Amino acid sequence: MPFGAYCIICCRRIGTSAPRLKRHTSWRNIRNIIRVTGSLLLGGSLFLTYEVLALKKSLTLDTQVVEREKMKSYIYVHTVPMDKAENRGLVWQARKGLHRAVRKVLTASARVLRSPFADSFSTVDIEDHDCAVWLLLRKSREDDKAARLKAVQEMSEAHHWHNYQYRIIAQACDPRTLIGLARSKESDRRFFLPPPPLPSLNEDSSTEEELRHLLASLPQTELDECLQYFTSLALSESSQSLAAQKGGLWCFGGNGLPYAESFGEVPSATVEMFCLEAIVKHSEIPSHCDHIEAGGGLQLLQRLYQLHKDSPKIQRNIMRIIGNMALNENLHPAIVRSGWVSIMAEALKSYHIMEASHAARTLANLDRETVHEKYQDGVYVLHPQCRTSQPIKADVLFIHGLMGAAFKTWRQKDSERVLSENALVDEDRYTTCWPKTWLAKDCPALRIISVEYDTSLSDWRARCPKERKSIAFRSNELLSKLRAAGVGDRPMIWISHSMGGLLVKKMLLEASKKPELGAMINNTRGIIFYSVPHHGSHLAEYSVNVRYLLFPSLEVKELSKDSPALKTLQDDFVEFAKDKNFQVLNFVETQPTFIGSMIKLHIVPVESADLGIGDLIPVDVNHLDICKPKTKDAFLYQRTLQFICETLARDLGN
Repeated sequence: MPFGAYCIICCRRIGTSAPRLKRHTSWRNIRNIIRVTGSLLLGGSLFLTYEVLALKKSLTLDTQVVEREKMKSYIYVHTVPMDKAENRGLVWQARKGLHRAVRKVLTASARVLRSPFADSFSTVDIEDHDCAVWLLLRKSREDDKAARLKAVQEMSEAHHWHNYQYRIIAQACDPRTLIGLARSKESDRRFFLPPPPLPSLNEDSSTEEELRHLLASLPQTELDECLQYFTSLALSESSQSLAAQKGGLWCFGGNGLPYAESFGEVPSATVEMFCLEAIVKHSEIPSHCDHIEAGGGLQLLQRLYQLHKDSPKIQRNIMRIIGNMALNENLHPAIVRSGWVSIMAEALKSYHIMEASHAARTLANLDRETVHEKYQDGVYVLHPQCRTSQPIKADVLFIHGLMGAAFKTWRQKDSERVLSENALVDEDRYTTCWPKTWLAKDCPALRIISVEYDTSLSDWRARCPKERKSIAFRSNELLSKLRAAGVGDRPMIWISHSMGGLLVKKMLLEASKKPELGAMINNTRGIIFYSVPHHGSHLAEYSVNVRYLLFPSLEVKELSKDSPALKTLQDDFVEFAKDKNFQVLNFVETQPTFIGSMIKLHIVPVESADLGIGDLIPVDVNHLDICKPKTKDAFLYQRTLQFICETLARDLGN
């Protein structure tokens, strides 16, 4: 038994004749005391009871105390190399005895988990009250999938076990069961052991240097212009920052623009952010994910994740990388071994919508037992985020607009309100994402997906080639991601805001040209447009007129009223939607919107939001709030809910 293993070590009571052992008991008697009732898990430390840890100081053991300690929690300690002076001492002999006992645990575990008689423990040294635990473990490895899923469900619903029983499961379960427990809503956190100790950094190194080294080691093949930009920027700016740390604040050199924009930030945090953004792009290439893992990326990213608990943006980028790596099934064993499942299991229970959704995406990509779809970067399931017995009968997709995001676009109107403990509990009164809370509760049979993509108002700091920002390019990119997520396999409704509605129209038109995407067209039941500029926007006109100030981006230019592409898209879609008999609902703002502190603009007027088919409903709000209901009882939400229920009534069985 190597030192690099996790064990549960318990002392069992031997005999009843003497209540207490004498001091200076011989080693033979000590060896008889050390008995094992636990099992093995991969890792790098030992779980010892208090008495065993005290062997070096005292040989006095109360056997009644030992018996009580067996039912308590265990101490997680790190194994350390022994120096030569204690090679023949008591500690060395104790460890040798413990390892001999652990080998007996392996034998017992093998008998239980490989026995053809799942409920037979007569030949194994296991206490009666532990039989249920081992039986569930045995069933979790059955060939029958239904039996496995039921066993995991029963484990997740167990809330009456002793501490050590949860640890038995944590150490003895296979990766498939561990991931299932992580995706179970009610699972006890004691099922998840802390991640293994991280390797030490070199004395002359730092986390940002290690991150830069990892980025520099990744292949320079299969890189498009956007990825080349991110990589070169990160390597260039990190070099300048490292030089600044060694030579002073005024040694940045180069363009220095990223630092001018974030002058008050710590340079190392800025370096890490640039490198992480580049690695996110690399992680979208499967072969590059292999290089990230081989270069120790899973451990390095975990170190950064722990160091930057106060930086949600850094943590989100790290979770994006792990979620992308989880798309590659050959990397699943490495992700599990490195302890990321435990981290994601905790994040999934977070009240913060972005943290929980990133964790849900990663765990879904790891869960090949119950999830057949794969969620690529930017595709997030808002409901259900855990395993559920509720059958999913339809999909609802949310597509944000210009400068929007997968989560913030769909928050409640009073988003500046500070959350209180009561607000966190009463989600009917306040929510940071109404599709996840309100809609999921009112329509639990829906799978609710929110999509995210990068947009900008200005090309002042263009990061990617212009063609990547066009509606045509983005629609094809999103179509590919949504198809991988299984969109089109069920009846569906599209919900879009602003430019997101133009993307929806373009995606449906493109899908109609591809036979393999025919199911997406046939299963589309309806579309909701929140202030979509079908005929152009004043924002584009304003941006062009002050182009020397804003340098309008391609997506803004495409919104201009005289855009030929926009007119063609409108004409083609209306004819197509009428032919397919799509149900359509249009909302439009009636109030102007502040852009910055000085500009006030009516972004989408009523005449532009009129698709020509479906109801058109003006609402007394501005462009940003048109998709943010003020309360659950507000007209915006209730009318949206009514449309979804009526359009999907036949599919939902209502």
